[in-house]
This record gives sequence, structure tokens and C-alpha cells, in this order.
Amino acid sequence: MLTIMNDLPNYVLGVSAEGKISRLDYETVSIPAIKKIMKLSKRNRLLYHLGSNFDGFDPNAKMIDAKFGMNYLSAWDKIALVSDHRMINDFARFFGYILSCEVCIFKEAELEEAKKWISEKKIKKVEEKKNDTDGGEFN
Repeated sequence: MLTIMNDLPNYVLGVSAEGKISRLDYETVSIPAIKKIMKLSKRNRLLYHLGSNFDGFDPNAKMIDAKFGMNYLSAWDKIALVSDHRMINDFARFFGYILSCEVCIFKEAELEEAKKWISEKKIKKVEEKKNDTDGGEFN
């Protein structure tokens, strides 16, 4: 199940995932929320939280995520992933180096820190991001 976090600034989309994520979750929660925030501004931020009960994505959800996500790769100023799932964190860390925005990975226990980081107005330059090793730990 996907839910939208309501305790973030209007330029930050916070999505929390628990259980098995389905195509319906994307169609009814994630995609409408992304379209809504993109109407507000061309550059926004994403906080994606994979909760302790997160159990993966079904195959249809993976396809929608990949297809829809590619359309908005350049639309984010910052992306925060909050997760204790090592494989997903490693995948995000790898792709974080090819994105033009800041990407930071936080552990589940650091959710509040991730919310503060994603809400900060200051944006680092891409060159600084590439060498950034502080902020969020990896499993």
C-alpha cells in the first residue's frame, strides 16, 4: 500500500510504502500525486519511504514505476530514500550518481532526519553531490 505523507512542504512529495506494492497503488496514489506536484512547479523533491513492513513490488507495479519514473527523472531537485532494504539502497545509490539531482539514502530510524534534509531550501551543486559522503548511511 502506498500513502502520501502530509507533513511536508508543498514542494516535497512524500510517499510511504508498506506491504506489497501493486499496479493499483501506483494508479490511484503515486501517479496522481506526482502529476499534482508537477503542476505546481517544474522542480520538486521526492521522499520515498519503504517502511519496515514493505514487501516489494509486484511485476506490474515495477513496469509502471520504470515507465512513469523515466518521464520525471529530471524533474526532481532532491530525492531522499528512507529504507533498510540493502538491495534497493544499493540500486538507488548506483543510479544516484547518474541523476542530475541530489540523492541521499537514510535508514528507517532516520525518517525525521530525511524529512528535514528534503525540506531544506539549499541545493548543493551536482559536483558537490557526487562527492557527498555524509548524510544517510548505507546498509
